[in-house]
Amino acid sequence: MKRYLSPRKRRRSVLVAGVSIAATMALTMSGCTGGGTQSKGANDPDAKVTLDFWNGFTGPDGPALQKVVDDFNTSQDRVTVKTNIMPWDTLYQKVLTAAAGKDGPDIVAMSASRLPQYIDEGLYQPLDDYYDNADFDSEALATAAVDASMYDGKNYGVPVNIATMLMYYNKDLFTAAGLDPEKPPTTWDEFAEMVPKLTVDENGDGKPEQYAIALADHETVPMYQPFLWNAGGGVVSDDGKTSELGSEGSLDALNFWVDLVREQKASPIGLAGADADKLFTTGKAAIEIVGPWMTAGFNDAGLNFGLARAFAGPTDAITLADVVSMSIPTSADETTKQAAYEFFAYWNSQEGQKTWAEGSGFPPTRSDIASEITENPYPSIFGAPEIIDNSKVLLAGVAAGGTITTTIFEPALQKALNGEGTVDDLFTEASKQVQAELDKK
Repeated sequence: MKRYLSPRKRRRSVLVAGVSIAATMALTMSGCTGGGTQSKGANDPDAKVTLDFWNGFTGPDGPALQKVVDDFNTSQDRVTVKTNIMPWDTLYQKVLTAAAGKDGPDIVAMSASRLPQYIDEGLYQPLDDYYDNADFDSEALATAAVDASMYDGKNYGVPVNIATMLMYYNKDLFTAAGLDPEKPPTTWDEFAEMVPKLTVDENGDGKPEQYAIALADHETVPMYQPFLWNAGGGVVSDDGKTSELGSEGSLDALNFWVDLVREQKASPIGLAGADADKLFTTGKAAIEIVGPWMTAGFNDAGLNFGLARAFAGPTDAITLADVVSMSIPTSADETTKQAAYEFFAYWNSQEGQKTWAEGSGFPPTRSDIASEITENPYPSIFGAPEIIDNSKVLLAGVAAGGTITTTIFEPALQKALNGEGTVDDLFTEASKQVQAELDKK
């Protein structure tokens, strides 16, 4: 297995995005102002400031986020953070609408995948001076979490969380298939050998009642793209300038997985992310690769599941990571910005991260408190150094990341899975389209 470069030595990338140019232009023209002070002068350290904090933590992690916010508000009497929690897709739509009406947030939490498109239109301001302030203890933060919000040499975000994607596997289904429930597959080949045992088509109609794995191919945390990394390929090069979809490693990976799904029925075709979650939750799939936010749901469903690093490919065992970052609109004044920095520092403090990790199950953004998190078993699993240090964010710093994912990669993948062309032909052409998008910048 080739040596993996540390996160500081490679550029990162994003999960998925899709804000139209027209919408982003509207936001650029209107600006984004909120509950903070509106003077453009120097910072007033004595001013009372209320910060409107928009985020999409609507799930079981929401109460943990609110607890950290409440703790911050009671820790001092100058800055008050008010959360506005809504579904992520609603948040992205409302940010644009609110901005047009000059009633936008002071802080926005969004997947680092979204940032490049907004940044490219001048909507968010660089936050490098936050990291330059030694009082904020940023050196303790995970490199992958910090680097995810880098764009064109500047940093535009401060991490809310880092989420690695691990392999959940249903131990009861492994036992029923005659497999050791304590030995999940560690390589692609091991998984391929298990597929005939874990995929069950009792009546032989070609539509299995149980699948080996739930692999979503659209509207999802990327499930296929990390396979490319682990065969020596990728969607784009580490510097974000060259398409790699047509490379030998990428085509080898795609041929392997398309064959498993299309010909061996390892997974249904056409799953969205929510469909994949449901398939695993209901015991109709033996494996799903997804993040820590699903632990509560799977536990509530009574599943007897295990967790492990996703199976390694022929050249690597890189884990997909996602990062949610907090950003500040370009229009925010200095007093609002510095007040937000106080909240960011508290969020990523030892106290704040211990509360967040214990309550949410996410690994902390900093590694120096891992031993202090004892009430929840999952942060130490998802945040293990061997996982975090070998994680990578998809399409980091690529402004066209959303377009590449939703209008190029996913349609090509769906055509390949449905037999509407060969992997080699479809993705060689898709690679040309990716390169054209990259060349626009």
